[in-house]
Amino acid sequence: MQIEIVTPDKNIYSGEISLATFPGSDGKFGIMNNHAPMVATLKEGSIKVVDANDKEHLFEVNGGVVEVNHNKIIVLAE
Repeated sequence: MQIEIVTPDKNIYSGEISLATFPGSDGKFGIMNNHAPMVATLKEGSIKVVDANDKEHLFEVNGGVVEVNHNKIIVLAE
């Protein structure tokens, strides 16, 4: 599945991944391939992304919104 993490200033990360976890406003949650469509708000914390080579990447955010639709994740982060 594809992910794109953007801030108002720049594109932080984009690429093919196998797993992502997010600091949701109502608690931590994960997204895997073929996840149901959803939109959620994020609170301050770390986004963890596992890429296609099983390498982990961590991104600190102060909040934002994540949208999941058809194996594409878009994160609008603060």
